[in-house]
Amino acid sequence: MTSTLQPAGTTEAVKRPGRWLALSVLVLAVLLVAVDATVLGLATPYISEDLEPSGTQLLWIGDVYSFVIAGLLVSMGSLGDRIGRKRILLVGATAFGAISVLNAYATTPELMILARALLGVAGATLMPATLALIRNIFHDPHERSLAIGIWGATASAGTAVGPIAGGFLLEHFWWGSVFLINLPVMAVLVLVGIRTLPESRNPHPGPWDLRSVVLSLLGMIGVVYAVKEAASHGFSWPALAVGLLGAAALYGFVRRQLTMPTPLLDMRLFRSRGFSGAVLADLLTVLGMSGLVFFLSQYLQLFQGRRPFEAGLAELPAAVGAVAAGLVAGRAARRFTVRTVVSGGLAAVGLALAALTLLRQSTGYPVLGAVLLVVGVGAGFSFTVTADVILSSVPKDQAGAASAVSETAYELGAALGIAVLGSIVTGVYRGFPSPAGTPAAAHESLGGALEAAHGLPADTAQALLDSARQSFVDGLALASGVGAAVLLTAAAAAWFMLRGQRLGS
Repeated sequence: MTSTLQPAGTTEAVKRPGRWLALSVLVLAVLLVAVDATVLGLATPYISEDLEPSGTQLLWIGDVYSFVIAGLLVSMGSLGDRIGRKRILLVGATAFGAISVLNAYATTPELMILARALLGVAGATLMPATLALIRNIFHDPHERSLAIGIWGATASAGTAVGPIAGGFLLEHFWWGSVFLINLPVMAVLVLVGIRTLPESRNPHPGPWDLRSVVLSLLGMIGVVYAVKEAASHGFSWPALAVGLLGAAALYGFVRRQLTMPTPLLDMRLFRSRGFSGAVLADLLTVLGMSGLVFFLSQYLQLFQGRRPFEAGLAELPAAVGAVAAGLVAGRAARRFTVRTVVSGGLAAVGLALAALTLLRQSTGYPVLGAVLLVVGVGAGFSFTVTADVILSSVPKDQAGAASAVSETAYELGAALGIAVLGSIVTGVYRGFPSPAGTPAAAHESLGGALEAAHGLPADTAQALLDSARQSFVDGLALASGVGAAVLLTAAAAAWFMLRGQRLGS
């Protein structure tokens, strides 16, 4: 249906009837993506045992989704501005559900990597469309802040629902079942969204430039791939060549946007210090946290011996903290300042990650639970306010492209974080001393060590597991220290770049 939104001139024009019901549909899309991202971490040990991927393949399974989605978000956000955000959201949600089935029934590491990549293509349509629709549905700044808080809180709730639901399924069914939980959410989203969501688009969009799409995709994938390879295997000329080609493609993309009358992405958005500061804060925050997020489920299951459902419950404090903080973040930013809330939240996450450098085999859950709660509260404050700043900084006709920049920073940070911090964990782990006769697969992942121990004598198996677990926790502690440094740097950058920034009143 065509948008019925009108310029904000009166309270009645601002407050569109049915806006909160429309929001409930949008948060289902957020829930879809959040659940998928979290269940992968829980399923990783089972995927590792069943598909037997190498350590590098396991990292690709974890981050190829982010690589692809980072390369396509700007293009898909701009496409939504042109053809309609409701349309691209519903088409993307349908594709997301269908490709989830392919993920569930993947039989080889290569097929799993391909399925995750295709899911990234579908996922690139969802997040920019949801935020852009919020920008066009909620004109009142206070209501928009609350809507963004609910949007962010739902994403955080998804990080709790995913592990709990995924843990239950993993204990009763095969690992592919965790991807099939996307299907009922997708079905409700599409059926209800058809009737409740208003359509909105840029009234003067210009053409969708395919050359810019290709340059953006090649540039993002090239640069991120080079960083991943360098982090995993050290410097190599092929990786350098791919990275330089990616950088050249991104340079070409920027130059092309500056010369086009109606670009896919208006580069003038970055002239706003608030917009640029919020995007940078998001990128660094996710980069610093992603190593913890990716390896936490493995730590809880393979190191502490928790069942999948129990591991999911153990991660709940982070989601609870993020939900609570997200719902009050807008009010806090108006009472204090934007930079105080964002910088304070990031500093809290950084200090919590620093505490994990003391992680030991004897560390109890109360300490870990408290750290996760602080991480959730800090991230909830920061992400909610930066999303509000980004949306408030642009005209509503450009909301899709601006939202895509925000989500690109998020996904790029996740991909780089998994690549860099994940490689730190993997690099430290691979060097552990092992008894004679230990299979090479034991040095690929902690799951591989547990599998290898089944075929060894009891004393040798115990020595292998003790050494492997100690190396894994040493790697996780080192990665947490690096993440803490990144988060504290992000807090300092946000303090300066968000100076004077205000939310609408």
